[in-house]
Amino acid sequence: MDTGASLPPPGTVLVDTGEDGEGARIGEFRGLAGGYWALRPIGGGREWEADPRWLRAATTQERMRAGVARDNARSRGIAL
Repeated sequence: MDTGASLPPPGTVLVDTGEDGEGARIGEFRGLAGGYWALRPIGGGREWEADPRWLRAATTQERMRAGVARDNARSRGIAL
């Protein structure tokens, strides 16, 4: 996705590949944070800001994996 892309709906699962493409992180789109997009880990946790140039839509497999992570967090009693 590039900086000219329209904003996805909140909750859209995205992959932050980072500038170097290493250590991709998956998160839900939460909104704008200045020139960056705010993402939150699927299983809960601290939001981070990502450069939209390094974001892409999650694949079906990645979304399914994220859903399992969310369900596991809920089963452990972690508030999301």
